[in-house]
Amino acid sequence: MTLLAVERIKLFSTRSPWWCMALATALTIGLAAVIAANTDDRFPLTVSVSQGFSNFGMVVIMVMAALAVTTEYRFGTIRATFLAVPGRVQALLAKTVVVALLAALVGEVVAFGAWGVGKLIKPDADMAIDSAAEWRGVAGTGLVFALAAVLAVAVGILVRQTAGAVAILLVYTMLAESLVGLIPTLGSKIQRWLPFQNATNFQNAGNESFLTEGDGADYPFGPWGSLAYFAAICVGLLVVALVVAKKRDA
Repeated sequence: MTLLAVERIKLFSTRSPWWCMALATALTIGLAAVIAANTDDRFPLTVSVSQGFSNFGMVVIMVMAALAVTTEYRFGTIRATFLAVPGRVQALLAKTVVVALLAALVGEVVAFGAWGVGKLIKPDADMAIDSAAEWRGVAGTGLVFALAAVLAVAVGILVRQTAGAVAILLVYTMLAESLVGLIPTLGSKIQRWLPFQNATNFQNAGNESFLTEGDGADYPFGPWGSLAYFAAICVGLLVVALVVAKKRDA
């Protein structure tokens, strides 16, 4: 518990988490408001449509998670942490838990905030969260944000440089997985196994809308299986990062 408190204090002693949380919230809810205001009978506002931009917020939170690690390496404070704590693994796990919990909280805020602003702008739209798929699409956002933060912390531990870690996260999440699908014949077969595509399947399965038209990928698992697959990749990468951090110099 002491380690968790220390990591919480260290995280909030810098401005970057506050900026990232504000940006993730404003970006996701702001875009949801713009879309809600411009829906009509041809493109109706639904619960699924209100969640169409949660990935933007997730990427910002991943940047925050990577910064939580790389900033310590940049200023050398990670050395003091490793000297004060019996094991490096415990210190890095405590940091991961704090960042993941914060990411989960932000995920729930942006998801329900996007849903709420849509309901305010179009009070006559069918925005009731009735089905299990709709609850998964909204409340499940926090789970996806938390796991994405775990993956980002792992990348931060492995790369240890802010520019490199942020570049890897942005290029992979915003470009690489989408571009893979453009490879003729082979692209769709690879894409169904990619981690963030499976995270999206967890949120979108059963919640199809005009924003998700054309996806149609044949994912190997159901919605919760896709989340478990995404979690296994995130945790697996964290384990690799912890092993590497334990062996090399701080």
